[in-house]
Formats: sequence, C-alpha cells, structure tokens
Amino acid sequence: MPQLERTPPLVLVVDDEALVLELVTTRLTLAGYRTCIARNGFDALEQLSTMRPDAMLLDINMPGLDGFGVMQDMQNTGMIRCVPTLVLTARNQPEDVNRALALGARDYLAKPFKDSQLRARVARLVRKVEPLSSSIRVDQEQVPGSGTSGSSKPATATS
Repeated sequence: MPQLERTPPLVLVVDDEALVLELVTTRLTLAGYRTCIARNGFDALEQLSTMRPDAMLLDINMPGLDGFGVMQDMQNTGMIRCVPTLVLTARNQPEDVNRALALGARDYLAKPFKDSQLRARVARLVRKVEPLSSSIRVDQEQVPGSGTSGSSKPATATS
C-alpha cells in the first residue's frame, strides 16, 4: 500500500521588521515547515481571509494595525479558534502577556529567543490545531417521525 505524503505545516509569520521575518522563516523552513509572511496586521488579515495556516507567529508592535488588533478581529470572527497563534514580540510586560492570552493567543514568546524555544513552541502549536468543523455551525436535518434531530447521513457545514 503506497504511503501518502504529509504536507508540512504552514506557518504565517507576521512582523514589520524584514530581518525578523527572514530569521524566523529561515529557521522554520530548516525545521521542515512551510512559511508565508505578512508585513503588517492588515496584510495578515487579508491573507487569513484566503487561506488557513496551521499556525501563526504574530508580532505586537506594528504600524497601522498591531498584533492586538489582529487578534481582536480574529476573536470577533471566530478565526482565533482555528489558527493557533503564538505572539512573538519584544514586549514582555505581564499586562501584554495577559492581554494577548485573553484575546486568544495560545502562547507568548519574547524576543530575543533561542532557536530551540521557537521550534518547540511552533511544534506544540501545530499539534493543537482545532478542526475547522468544530468552529462552524452544523445544521442537522430533522428525521421525520422520530421527534429528534439527527440523521444517519453526514451533516453538512454551513457558513
């Protein structure tokens, strides 16, 4: 029986600093991940509207829409449950950590960081991906005469 090739996880890296983007994407690529980048919060939201990465690394300090704004939008739309988010930022005050976690970030890593920390945290993030179906309302058909919801047919997702 032929083995199916597993596609490496896709990680969206969001940071306005080109050197950080290059450093993080290079390290993740060497660790076996696929990467894509966004240079600001608006670009991140645009990309999230057209694709679903397995994880996202998100800076807080960015011009325009900062990382907190990105997570707030993701929380409002429910996307935060589907895209495990690691905040990767130079901000390391307890109130920043608490705010990020309250908005739905699953982890927080302060810059500068060690390669081993980054790899371990991203590996943990991609293992915790919530199935897309659990965040989408599922309509169940009414079974005639049974008085209960449900069907032996698979449910279909609606948007």
